[in-house]
Amino acid sequence: MADKEATVYIIDLGLSMASRQNGRDESNLDWGMRYVWDKISTTVAASRKTWNVGVVGVRTDETDNPLASQEEGCEGYEHISVLQELGPMTMRNLGTLRGRVKPSNTQAGDCISAVVLAIEMIEKFTKKLKYNRKIILVTDGEAPIDGSDTSDISEKMKGSNIQLTVLGIDFDDAEYGFKEEDKAVTKEQNEEILRDLVEKCDGLYGTMAEAISELEMPRTKSVKPYKTYDGLLTLGDPDVHADAMSINVERYFKTHKATVPPASRVVMKTTSDHNPADIAEATDGDEMQGVEPTPNFSAVKDARTYKVNDPSAPGGKRDVDRDGLAKGYEYGRTAVHISESDYNLIKIETTKGFSIVGFVYQEKYEFFLNMGETCMTIAQKFNDAAALKLSSFIHSLHELESYAVARIVTKDGKEPALVLLAPHIEPDFECLYDVPLPFAEDVRSYPFPPLDKIVTVQGNTITDNHRNLPSHELQEAMNDYVDAMDISSWEKDDEGNRTMEYATVEDLFSPPLHRINQVIRHRATYPSEPIPPTPAILLKYASPPEDLVSKAKSDLEDLIEKASVKKVPPKAKGKRDKSDKPKPISGLDIDALLRHPGNTRAKISPDKAIPEFKQKVELADDQADIEDAIKQMRTIIQDMVTKSFGDQDYDRAIEHIGVMRETTIEYEYPDLFNSFIKDFKTRLLSGEFGGDRRELWWKIKQVRLGLIDENASEHSNVLTEEALAFLKR
Repeated sequence: MADKEATVYIIDLGLSMASRQNGRDESNLDWGMRYVWDKISTTVAASRKTWNVGVVGVRTDETDNPLASQEEGCEGYEHISVLQELGPMTMRNLGTLRGRVKPSNTQAGDCISAVVLAIEMIEKFTKKLKYNRKIILVTDGEAPIDGSDTSDISEKMKGSNIQLTVLGIDFDDAEYGFKEEDKAVTKEQNEEILRDLVEKCDGLYGTMAEAISELEMPRTKSVKPYKTYDGLLTLGDPDVHADAMSINVERYFKTHKATVPPASRVVMKTTSDHNPADIAEATDGDEMQGVEPTPNFSAVKDARTYKVNDPSAPGGKRDVDRDGLAKGYEYGRTAVHISESDYNLIKIETTKGFSIVGFVYQEKYEFFLNMGETCMTIAQKFNDAAALKLSSFIHSLHELESYAVARIVTKDGKEPALVLLAPHIEPDFECLYDVPLPFAEDVRSYPFPPLDKIVTVQGNTITDNHRNLPSHELQEAMNDYVDAMDISSWEKDDEGNRTMEYATVEDLFSPPLHRINQVIRHRATYPSEPIPPTPAILLKYASPPEDLVSKAKSDLEDLIEKASVKKVPPKAKGKRDKSDKPKPISGLDIDALLRHPGNTRAKISPDKAIPEFKQKVELADDQADIEDAIKQMRTIIQDMVTKSFGDQDYDRAIEHIGVMRETTIEYEYPDLFNSFIKDFKTRLLSGEFGGDRRELWWKIKQVRLGLIDENASEHSNVLTEEALAFLKR
């Protein structure tokens, strides 16, 4: 069961809270409410009915609280109002509360009396049940406070197990390092009274500046243990062999991906929709599932229909029920139907179990085989025999430096999985960590050339003095740079020495998760204000530490020199100009080499059509040479389609057509491609390329390789409407 909480916020709304002090551009109230709104919006986002919030305003213009309404004891509770009764907090309550929190026109009101009222509210709401009880007081301490009963009040709070937190606007805090100069005598006295009260009831006391500075620090959500398996861990079959190992264990998540909050699809209501009848109707019948109804949004409800082709039905399609559908599994370009009855027969029947199938030495296990999330297995609670057995097994694995491989089925009918069990031993805790192992189909093996040697065509092995192999000097420079960028001990300790690890797992927070949570809380509290900037803590590890980069600068410069790193000229954009080409870094005249009689090609090879086509166009002296290249490419594409076995070469043909289209646009000859694609479409649809090839034209339409219109090239005479019509026909 989730922990129950009852928190009452006491907010000072006196006239002095409207002032701006210490160079701030917002009032004391707005500045202090940053903390309160953040905490309340976090409670709203959690959407737990057991987390209850109450808000009390002190130094308000009016008096609205149950203690002041009593016939006796009314004195001292004036100008205190209950702004929000203790109970679950919703977005609607948050909006109402936001309109009531504003500075008053009075200085009267006692914060200590407000604390007494908060104690009364908590005791009345929680009774004797188990709750986490909290009172949070936010004040600037400018109004007189009666501290005569602090001892009795502190005893009452300790007896009721209520934690008091006092956050003062510009309160002195030696631990945080803040002290306000020229402080009023009344405020100094009030700080002493409140500090004394907090110390007596073992509460928390601090300045608001420290509390606000910690708001940007991401807060990790405390998650209760989730049991993924509860049963026997076996080695051998206990039903067959009497000496088989059998241990009662429980398995829990150790790591589990934290996801961002889900978003519901809604539509904003228009101004005309905000009449009482529409709002009532929305509340009754337009609720989003699991979401609090609101007059500002309308729920978007999904409706899915299934249709099949039926020439006899109106419109040529007929609706079918979802129950009448069947599963069809892809098989090539067709589908294979397997009925539910057949599927139940072919499905692997599994029973719940956790059994060890073998062992592997730690040194022989490859860690890149780890897949998925980590779980931990412990002995069954309150079972000493199981704890002793599991401890013996864990220590055996540890002493033999081995891992266990186990098959696990968490529930009857679930798919089986193989996991690797690793022993973990601490002074007061022992467990088995497990990670999923891949099946043969999950492993991706790719042939990559080695990095430390070159194998020639003749089979010779070269290990040095090759342009693709690092020299000894380059290797040393890279080693020095890697050592210089080492962050394993870059973090400073309390004494300022760099002995601690930088970027530990405990300090690494998920930027998308915490950023979206921050934005949601801000927008819920301030609907019309702009989104705040990303907190620095979320961007801390987006780049290396600046001081570390400065330290390694000389090693980086040496590495750049040894590796002969040079800046590559940016790729020119726009029209191709042969007279102004980027010069290669080597200084070689590539055009002169390609124009050499021995390197020129009069005919484009079908096997290397794309590079040779580009080369021929690049070296063309006039339009006739480009037309010849287009003509050869046209012949190659038509021959490729004609000889294609089914759709085997369709993708290659589409790639060739795409290259031809891009090249004619780049060299400003769109008419050459347009004439080709018109002729190609006519002959393709008429069956001149070895039969019915209409599927190829459908694929060409999908990638939109139609006519080059005036939007694609200013030299084209084809209108956009003509190009669209050409693809539709």
